[in-house]
Amino acid sequence: MTRADVPNEAEDTGPSGYAAARLRLLGEEAQPGPPRRSALSGLTDEWLAGLFAAGAEEARGVSLVAVGGYGRGELSPRSDLDLLLLHDGSDPKAVAALADRLWYPVWDLGLALDHSVRTPAEARRTAGEDLKVQLGLLDARHLAGDLGLTAGLRTAVLADWRNQAPKRLPELQELCAERAERQGELQYLLEPDLKEARGGLRDATALRAVAASWLADAPREGLADARRRLLDVRDALHLATGRATDRLALQEQDQVAAELGLLDADTLLRQVYEAARVISYASDVTWREVGRVLRSRAVRPRLRAMLGGGKPTAERSPLAEGVVEQDGEVVLARAARPERDPVLPLRAAAAAAQAGLPLSLHAVRRMAATVRPLPTPWPAEAREQLVTLLGSGRPTIEVWEALEAEGLITRLLPDWERVRCRPQRNAVHVWTVDRHLIETAVRASAFTRRVSRPDLLLVAALLHDIGKGWPGDHSVAGEIIARDVAARIGFDRHDVTVVSALVRHHLLLVETATRRDLEDPATVRLVADAVGSQGTLELLHALTEADALATGPAAWSSWRASLVADLVKRVSAVLAGDPVEDPQAAAPTAEQERLAIEAVATGGPVLSLRAQTEPAQEAGEAPGEPEPLGVELLIAVPDQPGVLPAVAGVLAMHRLTVRTAELRSLDLPDGVEGSVLLLDWRVAAEYGSLPQAARLRADLVRALDGSLDIAGRLAERDAAYPRRRGVVPPPPRVTVHPAASRLATVIEVRAQDAPGLLFRIGRALEDAGVRVRSAHVSTLGANAVDAFYVTGPQGAPLPGDEAAAVARKLQENLPG
Repeated sequence: MTRADVPNEAEDTGPSGYAAARLRLLGEEAQPGPPRRSALSGLTDEWLAGLFAAGAEEARGVSLVAVGGYGRGELSPRSDLDLLLLHDGSDPKAVAALADRLWYPVWDLGLALDHSVRTPAEARRTAGEDLKVQLGLLDARHLAGDLGLTAGLRTAVLADWRNQAPKRLPELQELCAERAERQGELQYLLEPDLKEARGGLRDATALRAVAASWLADAPREGLADARRRLLDVRDALHLATGRATDRLALQEQDQVAAELGLLDADTLLRQVYEAARVISYASDVTWREVGRVLRSRAVRPRLRAMLGGGKPTAERSPLAEGVVEQDGEVVLARAARPERDPVLPLRAAAAAAQAGLPLSLHAVRRMAATVRPLPTPWPAEAREQLVTLLGSGRPTIEVWEALEAEGLITRLLPDWERVRCRPQRNAVHVWTVDRHLIETAVRASAFTRRVSRPDLLLVAALLHDIGKGWPGDHSVAGEIIARDVAARIGFDRHDVTVVSALVRHHLLLVETATRRDLEDPATVRLVADAVGSQGTLELLHALTEADALATGPAAWSSWRASLVADLVKRVSAVLAGDPVEDPQAAAPTAEQERLAIEAVATGGPVLSLRAQTEPAQEAGEAPGEPEPLGVELLIAVPDQPGVLPAVAGVLAMHRLTVRTAELRSLDLPDGVEGSVLLLDWRVAAEYGSLPQAARLRADLVRALDGSLDIAGRLAERDAAYPRRRGVVPPPPRVTVHPAASRLATVIEVRAQDAPGLLFRIGRALEDAGVRVRSAHVSTLGANAVDAFYVTGPQGAPLPGDEAAAVARKLQENLPG
């Protein structure tokens, strides 16, 4: 839209005329994006110029200046108006009166206004004290009044910025780093702040400021398009919400996607992530260049004195064939010929990661422009360099991102395109799919001494979630893709089979260990049959831990590690030909036995509470202070109906969050008659302190004898404290796993975790007339994943149709 296209109402300098023209402009659907932002800026320029002209009859030496985003002519529908009333100081009263005539009409329309009234000297002084003010003035644009006054300020501010750049650019870099620490990385957040997060619009503005300093410049390719894309998303967000917000909340993403004509919210997030990745990478390269220039300026005078005024030559240290280090970066050697050496990108990347150095932007772009494709299958050197790159630890990430920024990763691994920037709508995951894969390889690099084939571990870590770009079960799809990729990069048939098996079963150990009864021989046999060999089991164990550590804090703990290790030990025994049963592993501890005997003697529940901790450390790190995990609650109770809902209900009443739970029958010592259920639960107070054990036991006795109305008490509390509205979770899912056990029927529940959830499940199972032989409860973020081993009244597994009916009934009783 050109200025001539602006509706006639814009000629009216009053608020009503501008408001009508503004509404008409924002209601048009023909030209979103830069044309609409430019048109809105032009419309606002004319209105403010009219207000200025009507009120500036007595004011001389005054100009109205747009700064910041408005100065760049980029007004989003709900953007602030950043205005500076600049004056020469000759008539302060007239300037104050003019300011009132300008600001009040803006406020009357409900528009956000960031305003100031200053002389050029005051503006320069404030800019020198406040970096944010100086950044805004770099985009100063004249709107009305004394053009010479505005031009003089612009010239002076730019000169100040360039003269002070060696001091101010490090300040700006620190400001960007602090904001990134506070807001996170835009390219990984499910509810990102488009402006403040790292890789957002603020960083794009910072790059413009660096370029204006003439000290360094950002990589230009793709940067303007990435910035435009984020601005388009912000426009759509403003229109969808009617608010001046930069946070792309989950509940608004579908509407924003529709506003932009995109397929769905995932497509929207992927575009946002891609744009953020371009800006983040440009920022990394630019700040590295700023540091190099500043170091060079600091050292050059001394070098010139030593060398008699001659120009110093940068030192180049060889790292690998065709690859050298220069000025703290990895660059190509002068004799390197990328067009004749298809392995060069992997060799350069591996050398950079091993040295802990960044790959030079020029080197990556030269390789992307000239290198030939690798043959299929890859030569052995290419495969070895890929494994070296993946095994280099944390430096791998920066090097991988440099290759990906120029499209080299998808040329090496075409299947990568489907997972690139793909969001994961799961609170447990903290990364996009592609970054999670690299994080898993980084974690796996710490475990390479634990396995006999570290190369297979690292490649499986890179590929384990590659199927998430395809419909259906990602493990099944990933197995097919991994088989093809492993063959393409040159592994032999046996190794291809191992890699594909690792991808297919990468969730097997942790899901079995946390959701199945390890005392059941069928559980261990099922895993042994799937794994097949000791070597594959060893690799799968390491991959499981690396995957969990790379997922997020909620995915791994000492408890999960011990369960997986226990399962691996049992499976290893089976693969070695030993019996499945391990009586020693099932033997009760002295405390469990004591509680069980006391429960039989008293005829009621007996419990103990004990604080639990685990070391707060990761692989390769020194042990830290113990991290509190909550409290271990041990309960022994004579076997009887209703134990599970009674215990779960009492804990819910006392606002105790159940993090993990195990329920099983306990064998009593010889000479002690009776049957006892043992519940080993880990709980934490929702807020406040834990209740006394005596209170818990008293309420549990009442719950078991029916005198405590748990359901009524929980309903009263829910009515008194209704939950806040938020993101609607997916509906619960209840499934039957008929082959998981020969001794019982396994029913698995996946649902949104909520107070009283376990009570509802236990009561529904009791109402269905089944007995819970054992229960295995875990919570991952906001998701509860619970497995119940149930039998009929006679202790046998349920027939198929009866099990399906119980599952349906259970699902009907769950909230959601």
